[in-house]
Amino acid sequence: MLTLTSPVKTWAHGVRAWVKLATLCLWTVALLRVDGIWLAGAVVLVLILAASGGRVFFAPWLAMLRPLWPFAVVIVLWQVWLGAPMAAWPILARLGAAVGLANAVTMTTELAEIIALLTRITRPLTRIGLNPKVLGLSVALVIRFVPVMLQRYDQIVLAFRARSPRRPGWRILMPVLLAALDDADRVAEALRARGGAG
Repeated sequence: MLTLTSPVKTWAHGVRAWVKLATLCLWTVALLRVDGIWLAGAVVLVLILAASGGRVFFAPWLAMLRPLWPFAVVIVLWQVWLGAPMAAWPILARLGAAVGLANAVTMTTELAEIIALLTRITRPLTRIGLNPKVLGLSVALVIRFVPVMLQRYDQIVLAFRARSPRRPGWRILMPVLLAALDDADRVAEALRARGGAG
C-alpha cells in the first residue's frame, strides 16, 4: 500500500512525533477561537510552513487538499442559501488551516512513530480491555488507505469516462464501495496469515 509520508526530507522530519501531534491538537483548538485577521494569519502561516519544505514537498501537500473541494462547495452553497455567503470564509479558512497542518504532520512523520506514540498513550486503557496495538494498527490502516482509495477512485472515474460520455456522479458509488470492501478483505486476509493484530 501507499504511504502518506513524504520522501522529501524537510526540517519537520526531525521534530518528534509527539511534539507535532500535540501542536496539531493545540492548533486545531486555537483555530476555533480566532477570527478575522488572526484567522487569515493562521492560513498564511500554514502555507509558509508547507512551502518551507520546498517545491517538491509543497506540490504533493497542495494536492492532498484536493478532496476538500466537495465540502467547500457544500459549505458555500449552504451559506448562500442561508443568505450569508461571507460566513463561508471563516469555516473554509479553519477547515483548510486544520487539514493543511494535519497533512504536513502526516507527510513529515513516519507511520511507525505514530503507531508507537498511540500505543504508549493508550496503554493505560488496557485496564478496560482495549488493546493498544490494535488501536495503533487501526489508525495506521486508515492513514494508509486514504491515498489508496483516492487512487482507486481516480482509476474508476477514468474507466467510466472511457466507456461513457456521461458524467460519473453517483454511478461510480457502488464500484468504489466494492473496491474498498475488496481491499479491506485482502488486508484482513494478510493480517490473519501473519497471526492477526495482537
